[in-house]
Amino acid sequence: MIDRYINNIIQGDCLEVMQDIPDNSVDITFADPPFNLKKKYNGYRDDRKFNEYLKWCKQWIHEMVRITKPTGSIFVHNIPKWLTYYAGFLNETAYFKHWIAWDAPTAPMGKSLQPSHYGILYYAKDPDKTKFYEIRYPHKRCRKCNYLLKDYGGKKAGLHPFGPLVSDTWTDIHRIKHNKYRDKHPCQLPVHLLERIILMSTDENDIVLDPFVGTGTTVIAAKRLGRRFIGIDIDRKYVNITIDKLSKESPDSKIENIWVSFYLDEIVTIRDIDWAKLAQYFVIPENIKDIDFTKIKPRTAEKLPRLTLP
Repeated sequence: MIDRYINNIIQGDCLEVMQDIPDNSVDITFADPPFNLKKKYNGYRDDRKFNEYLKWCKQWIHEMVRITKPTGSIFVHNIPKWLTYYAGFLNETAYFKHWIAWDAPTAPMGKSLQPSHYGILYYAKDPDKTKFYEIRYPHKRCRKCNYLLKDYGGKKAGLHPFGPLVSDTWTDIHRIKHNKYRDKHPCQLPVHLLERIILMSTDENDIVLDPFVGTGTTVIAAKRLGRRFIGIDIDRKYVNITIDKLSKESPDSKIENIWVSFYLDEIVTIRDIDWAKLAQYFVIPENIKDIDFTKIKPRTAEKLPRLTLP
């Protein structure tokens, strides 16, 4: 029954579509729903009454958990206000792993602290079976001098050549702020945010489902990383935009057979278990006091066409 949905973008009500998907059939589910903040979507009124909105959210959240495999994970992105309620819904049928704080400052609102992060709830269907991979991101460096920004207190010699393990606070991925990079959608996430989530929780050919796919960020990330996908959106305009964008994508976000996340042609996320495979293509100096991974001399440069190299 699920086969007809795989690698397709479906126009329809996400509750109705998910109810047609069998139990335990999707590897991960990710949702970035309307925030109920009166934003201007093309064919959806983002202005429900408080209790009505929460009742609706509880329904699609429970459907997400139902269709996720025991080895799978559930991710929900929203502002902290709504995530506090979502956590209660998820606690009924899944198991808490993390509240990921995505550093994304917004304008001061007055009479409150300045909002400075979005949250991503990360839940497991079965904590004893959950698929999870540690991931790394590059060391932060001075743009001019290329030197490490962080003071490691004399312990630089012990640094990982590529970068630290990712924590539950993500400060290295930024919002899409310029209109020239945005689709005509009020809530568009950067693709490499979803690539990070997909890399740490799935394998090649796994199925990724997004019930509010919008203009396609989740499914584009999935396709680039060689995963299968199911996208759902109630608006035909957004579905058509997604289908058009997908037609221009291919599963090529890799070096040799290693799936990675690129941004501006440099790696921004790599699985820790894949580092050993990638490192074989580089000459790693014995003294790693202050290595810039992107400047390490490659053994065979043609195998690394998407890295910035001297």
